[in-house]
Amino acid sequence: MRGLVGGVRQSGVTAVGSRDNIDVSTLRAWMRHVGSGEVSRPTFEWLEGGTLPQQFAETAIRFPHRRALAFPQEGVEQTHGELDDAAGRLAGWLLTRNFVPGDRAILCGYNSLAFVIAYMAVLRAGGVVVLVDPALAAPELAHLVDDSGAVVAFADSASGATFRGSVATVISLDEPLPKGLVAEPAAFDEDATAILAYTSGTTGTPKGVLLTHTNVLASVRAVTRSWRWTPDDVVFHALPLTHQHGLGGVNAALVTGSCATVMRSFDPGTFVASAVESRATVLLAVPAMYERLLGAGVGLEALMASRGGTLRLAVSGSAPLSQELFRRLADCLGEPVLERYGTTESGLDVSNPYDGPRLPGCIGLPLPGVEVRIVGPDGTSVRSGENGELLVRGPQVADAYWMNPQATVEAIDEDGWFRTGDIAQSDSDSGYVRITGRIKELIITGGYNVYPREVELVLETHPAVLEAAVAGVASDQWGEEVMAWIVPVAGGQLDTAELLAHAKARLASYKCPKQWAFVERLPRNSLGKLLRKELRISPLASRSDRAASPVHE
Repeated sequence: MRGLVGGVRQSGVTAVGSRDNIDVSTLRAWMRHVGSGEVSRPTFEWLEGGTLPQQFAETAIRFPHRRALAFPQEGVEQTHGELDDAAGRLAGWLLTRNFVPGDRAILCGYNSLAFVIAYMAVLRAGGVVVLVDPALAAPELAHLVDDSGAVVAFADSASGATFRGSVATVISLDEPLPKGLVAEPAAFDEDATAILAYTSGTTGTPKGVLLTHTNVLASVRAVTRSWRWTPDDVVFHALPLTHQHGLGGVNAALVTGSCATVMRSFDPGTFVASAVESRATVLLAVPAMYERLLGAGVGLEALMASRGGTLRLAVSGSAPLSQELFRRLADCLGEPVLERYGTTESGLDVSNPYDGPRLPGCIGLPLPGVEVRIVGPDGTSVRSGENGELLVRGPQVADAYWMNPQATVEAIDEDGWFRTGDIAQSDSDSGYVRITGRIKELIITGGYNVYPREVELVLETHPAVLEAAVAGVASDQWGEEVMAWIVPVAGGQLDTAELLAHAKARLASYKCPKQWAFVERLPRNSLGKLLRKELRISPLASRSDRAASPVHE
């Protein structure tokens, strides 16, 4: 069980299936994911056990000649056997450089075969992978070096210059990787840290999350079982491997013996053409990518198995999928996209079912092994349809932040419940979870609480609204008032009176925007997450005439 070592909690996870307080709705949710309608107390021993390098090596033994990785834009691919050998040789070289288990190694580069080999090698040598976005500015990179205490950095040429002088060993990802004698996977505990993943920093300074081998494997295993993954699958994406969403697709391939086909950059036409040529079966993307694919008219429907293609599943994550985009994608693809939910700290936790209804605006049901609660300010569970904070618990969930005991205590309680900071509600009919906002984004207007995502969901149901973003702005009268930034659909005609009427028909008056801006795009990070702080700082276009302020009711 958990203990405190060096000021941070160390991992030790009790199998969720052994708990005695699992409610019937959670049991039903788990059965929906594992493909059984029978409500009985499940066991999830299959979620845990082993380490990532052990699992990768076992996969290579089982499927040595199957394709594991392909990078179409570079024209390179490798089998599981070839990857295992390359990772073993680089791990052997690292061990000759006094790299010891527990040492941190930065991975900072764009999607490439070398990046994946370095990732596998660091884990194989018992090290901790520190994922770093190469798009970060020099001061941001310096902070992560400082905070992580990394002794090795694998980086592309541009970032490598920043690390020299502050990291003992810098290895270029743009040149042939060094090789040594093949090292077998290091022997260490499955609850050792595998990845030091930094939060995106959209709500403050990034915090390092200690993800153990158990955490990562439990998340991968729950998803691959729930989404009916097989060795014949080809997962396709253009997501950065320095983020969990993109790396998760590679982990799924390395665990199951399937293939991950990864694009270095995203261009709609090239993306679809490569997906068709690769015979992709599982597509991973963020809403902003799906929007560009639809807008470019590149024949996304050609991928679907039901229309002669090979794609059996399109997944959306990392940012909310609007109901309008959900419907447009369903019309194009012939079936709904599967929306899922996760966090850096907790891996993947909630997903719409593979078999069964996928509801617009909902993230679905807890994945196998994950428990979910929605609680009010007093910590007690709220009723269906009411807003509360989403809490998750299970073997996927990290136990601690890196060298930040205060943040650990604030986010993770002694029973293992992680406070996600997301506001959610459960649907009274289906039990599906819906995200309605973030606690830190809460708008308090005239004493009333408004969660931005709840307002955005309503505005996005207007047929002329492509995207909506909502934030609080200072108000002498109300303290804060609700402001909306609207991206119209192509050729759409909107005015504030029409939008206000649409909102007032569906929301309490105090939740309706009092200020509006029509913009061409919304500020987002590399994974499509809305940068709400940038809305507050400077709207992307001049505001429309101020709408009449409705009286609070």
